[in-house]
Amino acid sequence: MQQVKKLEQLEALVSGWRREGQVIGFVPTMGNLHAGHHSLVERARREADRVVASIFVNPTQFGPNEDFARYPRTPQADAEGLERVGCDALFMPSVQTMYPYGPEGCVRVRVPGITDLLDGAHRPGHFDGVATVVARLFNMVRPDVAVFGAKDYQQLQVIHYLVRDLAFPIRIVAGETRREPDGLAMSSRNQYLSAPERERAATLHQVLQWVRSRAPGGGSPEVLEREAAQRLAAAGFEVDYVSIRRLDLGQPADAAESSLIVLAAARLGNTRLIDNLALDAG
Repeated sequence: MQQVKKLEQLEALVSGWRREGQVIGFVPTMGNLHAGHHSLVERARREADRVVASIFVNPTQFGPNEDFARYPRTPQADAEGLERVGCDALFMPSVQTMYPYGPEGCVRVRVPGITDLLDGAHRPGHFDGVATVVARLFNMVRPDVAVFGAKDYQQLQVIHYLVRDLAFPIRIVAGETRREPDGLAMSSRNQYLSAPERERAATLHQVLQWVRSRAPGGGSPEVLEREAAQRLAAAGFEVDYVSIRRLDLGQPADAAESSLIVLAAARLGNTRLIDNLALDAG
């Protein structure tokens, strides 16, 4: 696996592969990688001839009271893990490379509508930062296919919107959510949990499973959302939202509609967890 930090190095590498007619896959990350990230690289390997992963802790997607400064950075372990799962190139750009005019002076990309609800409502500006950095990485890597984790479902929909609206010639693939044995969705932020918090964390997935078990009966999504939030609160979570949505993130009239998803975000102590689960109605 080749490690590159300069844009010129990346362009030369990818251009050489393109001249050979090879399909380029891409997995953007913020580092501190775990098995969930590795599974995205493995999926990209099935979709492409060559796979590029990036590691960049993006300052424009963190709010003023969020964890940019303490976000864990483990570049050596990340590189070793990526090489084990067959990554061909690791791109680790500097802030100067990503934002020549600085994060405050950069041209920003905003996806309207779906960035203002759910996580967007609780983290104002977050998805603007995501769209901005992903658009830049797409222009730098110029992949044919890019893989994003389904755990960050709202982010995935933002990327689909971005690619379609800006006519990026890139196919977006959703990578399956990887879970711990107790059902907790893998996340770099799980390591922030204390031991007692970690014992309770899987309740988030269990409550989403409960919602799925109740959804085929139909009725009011609001009632299910409220009961689910109460179950999480009783387990010690501070709930941001539990929301039943259509796959395009529109609101359903009835929980028995087909092709629905339940999404949730809640905090244990200082750690914010998100998860989602498809609802098999009918």
